[in-house]
Amino acid sequence: MLALIAGTGALPDELVARLPERPLICAMEGFEPDRLTVDRHFRLEKLGSFIADLKARGVTEVCMAGAVRRPVIDPKQIDAETAPLVPILQKAVMSGDDGALRAAIGIFENAGLTVRAAHELAPDILPPLGCLTEAQPSEQDLEDAHRGAGILRAMSAADVGQACVVLRGQALAIEGVFGTAWMLETLTQRPDAGGGVLFKAPKPDQDRRVDLPTIGPDTVTGAVAAGLSGIVIEKGGVIVLDRERVIDECDRLGLFLLVRERAA
Repeated sequence: MLALIAGTGALPDELVARLPERPLICAMEGFEPDRLTVDRHFRLEKLGSFIADLKARGVTEVCMAGAVRRPVIDPKQIDAETAPLVPILQKAVMSGDDGALRAAIGIFENAGLTVRAAHELAPDILPPLGCLTEAQPSEQDLEDAHRGAGILRAMSAADVGQACVVLRGQALAIEGVFGTAWMLETLTQRPDAGGGVLFKAPKPDQDRRVDLPTIGPDTVTGAVAAGLSGIVIEKGGVIVLDRERVIDECDRLGLFLLVRERAA
């Protein structure tokens, strides 16, 4: 039996629509999915009890999909089943995103549950290799994408971000804690003539079972507002939400969308 720990955004809904059977829908309080009905809420302070309940229901597999911010932990709310996990949770809260997610995976695996990736359960949620749009990238765009991959490798050492914007080999912006949309918003008042590439990919060393980066229609809108020429994502590493609409919007607005091979 599969339990989906669903966060906010469109990914949980798109994933459930692709599954042959509806999983048990779970959500952390305050981070419920946008459109799915939640079967089981939980608090981080009661994570141990939550895991015990999943196992009592016959759950053997867990998938985490959707956005969740780090909650503030109330020590008074921690129950007896969760108390042994406190050192792990404390370390996770103080870690970067990748470290926190690895800790979460470890907690579920140590409890005997298998952690499954969204794209493992629904492989077609990932787009195919190649340019998916009428607009095509220039040689400069391809060079900027290559440069973007190098920038993300450097960023990964500090466990920071999964995206950057590059123009003629120069980084115009890098993604931080506020996400891709905020990064693109910072470029809407740029003083130059525009152009450049949004490059997005997972961190090289991250566990790809959780937190794969995503783009969607809002990313296209943000890229156009930022004056970019196109979007480049890594094959097998970035989920495109509402793919048909994303491609239609790119074609309507003259943006290219390229899925390139994973950088060596």
